[in-house]
Amino acid sequence: MSGVGGIRVALVDDYEVVVRGLAVMLRTYGDRVEVVELDANTRVDGRVDIALYDSFANPQGDRSQVRALAANPLVDKVAVYSWNLDALLVESAFANGASGYVAKSLPARQLVVALEEVHRGVRQVHAGVPGTRVVVGDWPGREEGLTQREAEVLALITQGLSNSAIAEHAHLSINSVKTYIRNCYRRIGVTSRAQAVLWGVEHGFRPDRARIPHPPQVPGVQQ
Repeated sequence: MSGVGGIRVALVDDYEVVVRGLAVMLRTYGDRVEVVELDANTRVDGRVDIALYDSFANPQGDRSQVRALAANPLVDKVAVYSWNLDALLVESAFANGASGYVAKSLPARQLVVALEEVHRGVRQVHAGVPGTRVVVGDWPGREEGLTQREAEVLALITQGLSNSAIAEHAHLSINSVKTYIRNCYRRIGVTSRAQAVLWGVEHGFRPDRARIPHPPQVPGVQQ
């Protein structure tokens, strides 16, 4: 199914800034990976080789979203893109039809290699080097100093989820959720959940609904 521009990929997340950040991350590899569609809270509507499902503020790969992507006749393969490499979560994602599971700690070059492996039908987990943290893509609140995991928790707060619901949604312990929330409050200068929700609404933490077909490719030198 792939064309002269390489593997045709749709980037899927509920936040436009996230999928746009991924597109920028991949832009210098346009000869190998062609980002043809960005989908924020919308269904993939063009034929693609891979739908890359970003788990930022979304249900993890063990939920129905990945199953629906895998069942879409326009999507050849699905890869889950996540920080969480829990073995049971990965197994559930594969059971839901995912063809690959990719760690967010991978730099762009290795992410491209992982997508090529998925495209070839190699069903595996593409994990980063243990203990390394690579800043990849973009997310709401990054310019305010929020880490991606802090921003994800704040996005779920803005969506109205309780601490226990966030823990289940993001596969985090309740203590980790509380720690992220305290860090968020400190970084954005609020002291209550109501203030945090208001701040989130005003700073792009509500899910988007947008499809950007044929996002512009920026030429560059392959890294």
